[in-house]
Amino acid sequence: MRSWSWAAAPFALSLLLAPAPVRAAPPDPDPWFGPDKALHFTVSGLVTGGGYGMTAIFSDRVATRIAFGAGLGLIVGAGKELWDLSGHGDPSWKDFTWDVIGTAFGVGIAVTIDLATRGSERAPAR
Repeated sequence: MRSWSWAAAPFALSLLLAPAPVRAAPPDPDPWFGPDKALHFTVSGLVTGGGYGMTAIFSDRVATRIAFGAGLGLIVGAGKELWDLSGHGDPSWKDFTWDVIGTAFGVGIAVTIDLATRGSERAPAR
């Protein structure tokens, strides 16, 4: 009988040391890099750039163009999240974060294009 217990000991030890089954974490329903985040980034950038460009018709001041373009981009992004919060979708701070990043990117691109096309000449301040 003794020889049988020594033969079973390694098997019993391997069962004790075997790793427990690991359950996979459920997928994040709102990942930082989901396809909707690219849409938030793109739409915010386009709205911001469009607002900056529209303001160029009415104002020669770059600061005014930046303020209007950025304000428009942020208002559209915040409005979308408020719409979602009212029961029409899934509100997300991650979505709004991508709206802010897209707005900043849109302002950067718009100012770069504006200054590149106007050259180094400065418009008179009003």
